[in-house]
Amino acid sequence: MKIYTKAGDSGKTTLIGGTRVPKSHIRIESYGTVDELNSFIGLLSDLVSDTGIKTVLKEVQDRLFTVGSSLACDPEKEPNLKIPDLKEDDIIYLEKLIDQMNEVLEPMKSFILPGGHQAISTAHIARCVCRRAERWCVNLHEEDLFVEPMVIKYLNRLSDYLFVLARYIGHLNGVADSPWKPRV
Repeated sequence: MKIYTKAGDSGKTTLIGGTRVPKSHIRIESYGTVDELNSFIGLLSDLVSDTGIKTVLKEVQDRLFTVGSSLACDPEKEPNLKIPDLKEDDIIYLEKLIDQMNEVLEPMKSFILPGGHQAISTAHIARCVCRRAERWCVNLHEEDLFVEPMVIKYLNRLSDYLFVLARYIGHLNGVADSPWKPRV
């Protein structure tokens, strides 16, 4: 099978289910941003040495493929297709991880600046991309284009997880948070 089909040369692409849409469609932006996020999660995994974190990030990547397939599907044809779905347990899992990491982290007393270690910075980039994916999904919803509510909830919780993970990676590597000190 060739990687190029030439079907998109006119600026259109096909949703799961066969519907053709412009490549600039907000549905394409939403799952394209999820794909970008998945790539940054892969980079983050490459930059951390903790096997537990790597395992979680692999699970997150799997869930992001689920999110992407949900977003890439024509909602009018989705009931006839077998698209994987997210579950409330996926969100509870992230919440438990956040709580576990927060148990060993110092309470935040100010905003923090991203940086201090490549893995910390990459976690913050992933968090920002996750928030953008969430905004695209909210945009879909606001435009009355179907998006599974669990997708928005998962992306919201994932960005929280990535923020705490950035701090936790700093903790594991002996890198203190860099507090933002506003100029007054």
